[in-house]
Amino acid sequence: QVQLVESGGGLVQAGGSLRLSCAASGSIFSINVMGWYRQAPGKQRELVAAITSGGSTNYADPVTGRFTISRDNAKNTLYLQMNSLKPEDTAMYYCNAVHAVAGWTSWGQGTQLTVSS
Repeated sequence: QVQLVESGGGLVQAGGSLRLSCAASGSIFSINVMGWYRQAPGKQRELVAAITSGGSTNYADPVTGRFTISRDNAKNTLYLQMNSLKPEDTAMYYCNAVHAVAGWTSWGQGTQLTVSS
């Protein structure tokens, strides 16, 4: 399995944009699904967006139309472009990878996003 390290979080104003990155320690070419999750204080961790090795994507309703997930296999990096940010987006964001064939799952340590009004 690979190690995942998120970066790019920070403090932004409502309506602003930010891009999160998830760098993998090895190739992500064969990883079946990679995704971004988020968890706010007192709430359960929830799936934000996911992308398959074939490029198919899925988004949670609250971020549909505002967030875009992508993967750059050459750079072994997963991205989450976040636009039109809202205070409700404030959370710790985690990167996840699932290699169904090899049978492993990896999680990053998380990066904090805070959106102010």
